[in-house]
Amino acid sequence: MYRLRVKEVLEQKGRTQSWLARKSGVHDQLISKMIKEPDSYRPSYTTLAQVAKVLRVPMEALFEELPDPEDEPDDVKR
Repeated sequence: MYRLRVKEVLEQKGRTQSWLARKSGVHDQLISKMIKEPDSYRPSYTTLAQVAKVLRVPMEALFEELPDPEDEPDDVKR
């Protein structure tokens, strides 16, 4: 599983989602989904590549890997 980090990267860069949409050519609604649904929205590789290029970060900086709850031992699951 992974979580998108677009919101955090935008904040670090001092940029807005409308700026990102304009510069990347990615529709504002998709940028909004990346920010509002970081745990569930899965953009395409092409979209992530466009966003990373505009933000001047490696694509890997736009997401973080999360531990899979299925991999937790039974005594740790909630």
